[in-house]
Amino acid sequence: MKLLKTTFAIGCALLCANIFAQKASETRSEKTVESEYLSSMEDIVITELAASDELDNKQVALTMLEEAASEGRITPDMSAALDQLAGEGVTSESRKNGRLMNNFPQVRAKACDILAKVPTEESKNTLTKIALADGEPMVVTAAVRSLGEIGINNNDEVINVIAFANRHNQTLTPTNSLAIEVLAAYEKLAPTVQDKKTMLDSIASIASDYHYNSVVRSRAMDLFRKLKASGSSSKN
Repeated sequence: MKLLKTTFAIGCALLCANIFAQKASETRSEKTVESEYLSSMEDIVITELAASDELDNKQVALTMLEEAASEGRITPDMSAALDQLAGEGVTSESRKNGRLMNNFPQVRAKACDILAKVPTEESKNTLTKIALADGEPMVVTAAVRSLGEIGINNNDEVINVIAFANRHNQTLTPTNSLAIEVLAAYEKLAPTVQDKKTMLDSIASIASDYHYNSVVRSRAMDLFRKLKASGSSSKN
C-alpha cells in the first residue's frame, strides 16, 4: 500500500513538472516572439531615422544605436545604419539642386565613437574608410580613437591608415586633439605592430612639430622612447 502511494506521488510530481515545463516553454516562446518583433521594429525605426535628411532624426537614431551597442544587441541592420551615419555627407551624399544637404560632422563623429563598442572587422573597415576620406579633424579624431579601442591591426593596415591620416591632417590643419588620439591609438596597437618604422616615424613627426603644444610634443617623445626601447628589448 505504501509502495502504491509512493508511486502515485512520484507520478503526480512528474506530471506536474511536465505541465510546468510545457507552460514555461510556451511562455519562453511567447517572449522570444515578442522580443524578435520588438527588435525588428527597432531596426525599422532606426533605419528610417538614419536615412532621414533631418539632423534631429539622425541624432535620435544615434541615441538608440548607442543604447543598443552598450547592451550588446547590435543587429546587422543597426550596423548598416551606423556605417551610413559614420559616412554621412562624405561616403553617402544627399544633394538638392546640387547642394550637399547631409554634411553633419557631429553625426559622423558620434557614429565613429559608437562603432568602438562594436569591435568587428566590419566596424574596423568603416572606421579606416572614414579616417582616410573625411576632411573634418573632429571626425578623423573619433575614427582614430575607435580604431585604437577596437584593436584590430592585421598586417599593420590600421597603423598605416592612422599614419596617413595624421600626416594628411598635420600638413593641412595640425590639431592637438587629433595628435593626442593618434598617440593613444599607437600605444594601444603597439603589441600588434609587425614593422614599427611607420609608427615611430609618425610619432617622431609629432614630437618635432611646433604646431602642437608642449604637452602633445612631450607625450610624443615619451611614447617614442618607450616604443623604441621595447623594440630594442624584443630584438635582444
